[in-house]
Amino acid sequence: MTEMRASTTAPARAKADALVLAVAPGPQVLGAEALPRPLRAALSTDALTALGVTGKADEVVRVPAGEGVRAAVVVLTGTGPLQAGAAGAEQLRRATGAAVRTLAGVGSAALALPADDLAAATAVAEGALLGAYAYRAQRARTAESSKAPVASLELLTPLARDKALAAALQRAAVLADAVSSVRDLVNAPPNELYPETFAAFARDAVKGTRAKVTVLDEEALAAGGYGGILGVGQGSERPPRLVRVEHAPTRPKAHLALVGKGITFDSGGLSLKPPTGMVTMKCDMAGAAAVLAAVVAAARLDLPVRVTGWLALAENMPSGTAQRPSDVLTTYGGRTVEVLNTDAEGRLVMADALVAAGEEQPDAVVDVATLTGAQVVALGSRVSAVMGDDPLRTAVLTAAERAGEQFWPMPLPEELRASLDSPVADIANIGDRNGGMLVAGLFLREFVPAGADGERIPWAHLDIAGPAFNEHGPHGYTGKGGTGHAVRTLVALAEDLA
Repeated sequence: MTEMRASTTAPARAKADALVLAVAPGPQVLGAEALPRPLRAALSTDALTALGVTGKADEVVRVPAGEGVRAAVVVLTGTGPLQAGAAGAEQLRRATGAAVRTLAGVGSAALALPADDLAAATAVAEGALLGAYAYRAQRARTAESSKAPVASLELLTPLARDKALAAALQRAAVLADAVSSVRDLVNAPPNELYPETFAAFARDAVKGTRAKVTVLDEEALAAGGYGGILGVGQGSERPPRLVRVEHAPTRPKAHLALVGKGITFDSGGLSLKPPTGMVTMKCDMAGAAAVLAAVVAAARLDLPVRVTGWLALAENMPSGTAQRPSDVLTTYGGRTVEVLNTDAEGRLVMADALVAAGEEQPDAVVDVATLTGAQVVALGSRVSAVMGDDPLRTAVLTAAERAGEQFWPMPLPEELRASLDSPVADIANIGDRNGGMLVAGLFLREFVPAGADGERIPWAHLDIAGPAFNEHGPHGYTGKGGTGHAVRTLVALAEDLA
């Protein structure tokens, strides 16, 4: 993993292969007063304009460093018009991440972006570490596309000796490691990542922490009555798993349960997807990966909150043993579901896991899933949806804003619930196609148990179908493929509960 340290070294004196500077529209270099006079002149507004530099977001330009600068090259990264507060912090994350992402193959870089206060310095550090990622497992090491991320980063800030910054850098490293682990899982090919190997990865992931892992195999699932997970997984030669991961501090201030959809490959089952619709379906386990990473991060940060993660893992395949449209499954807890579409499988495995998670009477339940194509239609590929009970939904949005991830509140209209009625079972797995994302949320709500007070446990549903996997060009600290979306929000939510 990329190493980071902070120092008070002047930008021109930083010993690094590349010096990264921020450029705002104008264009103007932010913090130019700290640069030697020749470099300031070379990066004046007129000079930048002549170079075609605008300072817009995601613009990264390299220029020779010139005399008086130890680095060989200067990397100019655009911020866009800088805003205040959390929005401005995310702009710095993205600008830094974009620069570091393009520095793959470079040994070291010094970061001379605005970092005079703790919030800005933290954002720069987080963006840099998030941008320093590459999935290289399946490539020949000699390939041009197999360049390793920049090896070491130096954050130039007057706060270098501040204990608060040291803690922030440690947290940033934990978060970046968590996000990278999700990206690795999502990017892994489905012939290598399936329920059994995912469960083994979870066991390895908690090593070195006090977190505990429990795995239910197909026999335990059958004995326990987990009909949703078994029904989805019965068409595959690779049987399903339910993995429970727990961070349990001695005196927790709250108990947060996280439930993740873990379909390691989704063919659609007998309701087969078109070939082009399957190309990215190795990413259908991104919710479970995010949950695992969030629990491990909570353990590594030693958060005073009990966090239990439930990974509902199955492979949805067509075969002679696959579930059929019109089958009726009995989910964990006894409710029956008429399966009208085997491609609406994520909600079936989640139903089992939601009931199991709720049995432990947590203070809140949050589920995370690449659940519906309707989410992408409604909100695009970078904004996720959050539904559920108002107070918890608001708490998720607050945590997401602080973390720098985009979520948008969506309703659960009661009039859509009737479309899930079934003439032969307690509920059908699909309903009205219009508002399909909301209908899926209403389905999941049916399986959130009541708490000790007789009221449903506070619950929120995160549909991350679009943002979990970047099919388009890289942007900010996000490369192509798995993004690690939702991890930072879940960790921030756990911190807020503390």
